[in-house]
Amino acid sequence: MSHDHHDERPQLTLEQIAAALTPPGGRNGGDLVVETLQGLGATTVFGLPGQHALGMFDALRRSALTYIGLRVENNAGFAADAYGRITGEVAPLLLSTGPGALTSLAALQEAATASAPVLAISSQIPTAGLGGGRHGYLHELRDQKASFRDIVKSVHTVRTASQIPSAIAAAWESALSAPHGPVWIEIPQDVLLAETTLPVVTAMDAAPPVLHPRPELAAVAAHLLSNAERPAIIAGGGVVRSDASGKLLALAEKLDAPVVTTFGGKGAFPWEHPLSLQSWLEDRHTTDFLESADVLLVIGSGLGELSSNYHTFAPRGRVIQIEADAGKLESNHPALGIHADAREALADLLDAVDRREDPSASHRVRTVLEAVRDRIAGQELTLEQRLIASVRRALPDTSPSFWDMTILAYWAWSAFDARHPNTMHSAQGAGGLGYGFPAALGAAAADRTKPVLAVSGDGGAMYSIAELATARQYDLPVTWLIVDDGGYGILREYMTGAFGEATATELSRPDFVALAESFGVPAVRTTPETLADDLAKSLAEPGPSVVVLPALLRMFEPTHL
Repeated sequence: MSHDHHDERPQLTLEQIAAALTPPGGRNGGDLVVETLQGLGATTVFGLPGQHALGMFDALRRSALTYIGLRVENNAGFAADAYGRITGEVAPLLLSTGPGALTSLAALQEAATASAPVLAISSQIPTAGLGGGRHGYLHELRDQKASFRDIVKSVHTVRTASQIPSAIAAAWESALSAPHGPVWIEIPQDVLLAETTLPVVTAMDAAPPVLHPRPELAAVAAHLLSNAERPAIIAGGGVVRSDASGKLLALAEKLDAPVVTTFGGKGAFPWEHPLSLQSWLEDRHTTDFLESADVLLVIGSGLGELSSNYHTFAPRGRVIQIEADAGKLESNHPALGIHADAREALADLLDAVDRREDPSASHRVRTVLEAVRDRIAGQELTLEQRLIASVRRALPDTSPSFWDMTILAYWAWSAFDARHPNTMHSAQGAGGLGYGFPAALGAAAADRTKPVLAVSGDGGAMYSIAELATARQYDLPVTWLIVDDGGYGILREYMTGAFGEATATELSRPDFVALAESFGVPAVRTTPETLADDLAKSLAEPGPSVVVLPALLRMFEPTHL
């Protein structure tokens, strides 16, 4: 049987054929870049111009793309990462050669660990310099793409103008294939600048294939879950990214199975649900409960360091692991490994499992949560708990929040109620400083209709001060909470615990309120007592704002040591 796909291709009208034969003048390789991005559906791009990349940036003014320019390439990468997480769409990131490109590496590592679809397009030295010769071009690297190959999903080098649309389309599809992730394209300076007579790029399709579970594996998983005595579920970031929280809720209720969400899976399951174990993964009571499950369904998580209570978790029952990243299947624990998108797998399981009723499930959940609460209560950490409650009270339920690597964020991983899926994000994938504020700017660029919260410590805030100018320039509705404890607070705590005293953790820092005001960004100094009101007021005002909270916070005692 022959398959003639010719009829499925879009047919050009006579006007379109005429336009293709006589393309407008004054276009270059950069125009092919922006035309391809628009043809694939992009609306917003992030970046920072550089000498080799000027062909791309000049083409932006001939396009309908919205450009958000940040002040540091790594921050532009964090903004693109957040845009990709919030929208589920590809976030183009335009960079220059050498130092400009390399400065984005830490952000691309975070995008890779968090499965954010970032499409990084960098310039490259002129074509004559490619191949590792030492020509002495500005920004020259022997093999620029080698610096990115270990981090991104795929790398693509363009050598001629006609390769640009296909390379971008291939990278786009790679970024959106499950699991989502960052990809890298490099285009030589001369290719971007050279005039082109190629026709204007029209609509393109780079839709990735859907990753369905293999039916025989789904059948075995459904059988195990239907016949389990004490099933439990760990829901990770894959549930959020595939928009599968509704299916997760239906499956948990059909099985009467308790659910714990990982820090990347915050919001995947209702916090106050009778089956919700919330997110207390760094707690031995939760770890013990999960170990006692006779069938444990792990969906959209690789059970990495944080999700496994620092690799102290040792399940005694059967593990079913559903994961879109094939490299994470059984990487930490033997399991029935199912390579699939979380949404597709949950849909199949929901159809196939038998309803089971377990009146004791919600009681066992309550017992664990009470034990966790008692453990925390015994450590006299009322300030920290009050601050988390204040942030929750001030933040509208549907507003996204972005948390830097700081003590309040480590509390939030476990204790913050993300009331909707895909509203709470942090840099816990790669664990780099400086994520919170630029990421919040990227989320605000994706949706200006609701305020966005960023949370940083004073150390992490210093990575992102330049982006106050970006927030003001584009009038982005981001409120930045800076918890100022005069140093790298968590490192101070770690070092004091390990060595008896801390070294290199104390920081001189600016008057953050005066600094923000110098950028034209309104700012206020608050206290633990007034935080909820001050934060709510700042979030309600249009445009950017800063709230500074001087406070010395402590972490709850770990249980993995």
